[in-house]
Amino acid sequence: MMATTHALFGMALGAVALFVAPEYATVAIAAGGAGGLFPDLDLAGDHRKDLHFPVYFSLAAIPALALAALAPSTVTVAAGAFLASAALHSASDALGGGLELRPWEATSDEAVYDHFNGRWVAPRRWIRYDGAPEDLLAAAAFAVPGVLYAEPLQQAVLALLGVSTVYALVRKRLVDFGEEVAERLPAGLAAHLIDE
Repeated sequence: MMATTHALFGMALGAVALFVAPEYATVAIAAGGAGGLFPDLDLAGDHRKDLHFPVYFSLAAIPALALAALAPSTVTVAAGAFLASAALHSASDALGGGLELRPWEATSDEAVYDHFNGRWVAPRRWIRYDGAPEDLLAAAAFAVPGVLYAEPLQQAVLALLGVSTVYALVRKRLVDFGEEVAERLPAGLAAHLIDE
């Protein structure tokens, strides 16, 4: 899934605070969005392994959410929303495609690394690849709570949805463009930028 889909899902998850602790809704939505984005900061490293922890984020989220429910504060609500969103991002990457350069070709059997069990989880391909039409549809559905919440984060939700739409429109062409650029780079630099 797109990083923006994960962020919008995290924001939608944080929007649950509107019903249980509306005074913390803004911080919960913002922290949910940040937690949804956080695992994808490993794009520069070993993607879906360095910062994706489906089991460990889940184990950390349970007491954090319990603490937020028992002693709600800006810090406890933010921590609970962040960890829950990071956990759901990490786990839900198994519902998408693999890590290959062209995930629509479905050649990889690695979706997300499970550090607890020491193995890669295979992709389910419910969302075939990041930027697929069904990914954009999921992003739009997850954007609804944020769009309806007319506080300062509404603009961020709309911006994320806009980025999602543009990315989905150009997703497949980006790979070809990247390869064309890499062909024009010095061989040593290109080898560091692209996995062959």
